[in-house]
Amino acid sequence: MAKPRRIIPFGGLRPTPGRTHPLVDYLLDLTGKQRPRVAFIPTAMGDAADALLGMYNRIPASRAERTHLALFNRTVVDIRACLLAQDIIWVGGGNTANMLAVWRVHGVDRILREAWEAGVILTGGSAGSLCWFECGTTDSFNLFQLAPLHDGLGFLPGSHCPHYDGEAQRRPLYQRLIAEGFPAGYALDDDAALHFEGTRIMEAVAARPEAGAYRVERVGGQVTEARLPIRLLA
Repeated sequence: MAKPRRIIPFGGLRPTPGRTHPLVDYLLDLTGKQRPRVAFIPTAMGDAADALLGMYNRIPASRAERTHLALFNRTVVDIRACLLAQDIIWVGGGNTANMLAVWRVHGVDRILREAWEAGVILTGGSAGSLCWFECGTTDSFNLFQLAPLHDGLGFLPGSHCPHYDGEAQRRPLYQRLIAEGFPAGYALDDDAALHFEGTRIMEAVAARPEAGAYRVERVGGQVTEARLPIRLLA
């Protein structure tokens, strides 16, 4: 039986000192394995050592077989074999536009689609959340001024806005863009995630009661923001 095509974007993860973040537990449980294989991709932060360390620290070694794919100082010869061998591919945050450009040079965009179709779970927050959609809001071009990004991977249709409650510019810009004709889509607060199978939402989950997931679209000339039902994780 073929595995479902699953993407789990999340808005961002707030620190949970002394314990594993509930969304991490959720992702690991989805694999159905006691110690799944997880590959981190830190391209959006230029493969910076501290960013990569932060990704490794999110998942204890006792819970998963962990590896990573570096593209700036590339050591993995066969990227396809590396990524298709995983149960989860986790894309880190940072500069989405730069990340997508580097991926396309190395063919990672095509391999990620193949991995998705083979049943590898794709996930990430911030840039690692935005990249799966057609378009969305980003600080890739100016750290102090958000702007639209138009050339996401497009595995999931429509637009996306991560960090919806985490950065003051996010909500007003996203709603203005949709009012001006930007594709409808989904916004995620930090600590909230959407579970897609194919392009269908199976559920929305969150690690804290205040964190939400929203459908944002233009209806009758007006932008509407509908909060989706959320399952609160333990």
